[in-house]
Amino acid sequence: MSENATDLWSDLLACLELHEHAPAAESPASTVFQGRNQQLTYHRLFGGQLLAQFLRAAVLACPGKAVKSLHVLFPREGSAAEPVRYEVERHQEGRTFAALGITARQDAGVIATASVSLHAVEDGPSGQSVAPVSGLPGPESRIELHLLPWETRSTVDLDTPKSEAAEYEFWLRTPEVDAELAPALTAYATDLTIIGTALRPVEGVSQQDAGKAFTSAVTSHNLWFHRPFRSDEWLLVRQHSPLYAGGRSFGRGDILTEDGTLVASFAQEALLRFRG
Repeated sequence: MSENATDLWSDLLACLELHEHAPAAESPASTVFQGRNQQLTYHRLFGGQLLAQFLRAAVLACPGKAVKSLHVLFPREGSAAEPVRYEVERHQEGRTFAALGITARQDAGVIATASVSLHAVEDGPSGQSVAPVSGLPGPESRIELHLLPWETRSTVDLDTPKSEAAEYEFWLRTPEVDAELAPALTAYATDLTIIGTALRPVEGVSQQDAGKAFTSAVTSHNLWFHRPFRSDEWLLVRQHSPLYAGGRSFGRGDILTEDGTLVASFAQEALLRFRG
């Protein structure tokens, strides 16, 4: 990795080290964790950071279980100048399943809320029905995706000015890291390119035109984790956007291993307003 990517990688890992914090006065019954923010020049708190920290808060609150689904709303943008507090409410916790509500809060108020379901990993028969994975492209297909501090490859240009199908896929592989962090790191990556995928059919416009040709902001993001996996082995992020309409865009996708095993799925809705 380049020096900048190495710094961003270390910064992201530090953000995943949440620490238990004294409960806030407005939620004395909660378990509260606090996390630092990424040191970015981004214009607001990156939603991928919040997704990753929600996942870490859930696992810390329920050791021995893994997140099976995460459903997040973003009612207000967050400030990078202030740490985020994650207030965890246990709705149910049994031997194999748990359900949590988590509120991400700063002094200005709630910046995001999450409903989280966890499950102790079980063995059993399995099956899947997904399109096969094409081969991993070679090093000549390396690309730079802003905010992703690891190797990514794609044979498709996300930001083409031509009108193309609203589909995009790329491969990722993080540096070697504990498998426990794989869901958080992968969730972080899924927040980056869905709006760009929705824009691919629009002639002359790409996600590089944010703030000029259009205004966008993620309003909700959902993830489902199907099987344990590692992020330091190659993963395919396959996504498409079936529509944009009414000032919003919608997209969904899958995460697959190099041998085609489906390990996670995701969906996102965002504000998408074109400027006349």
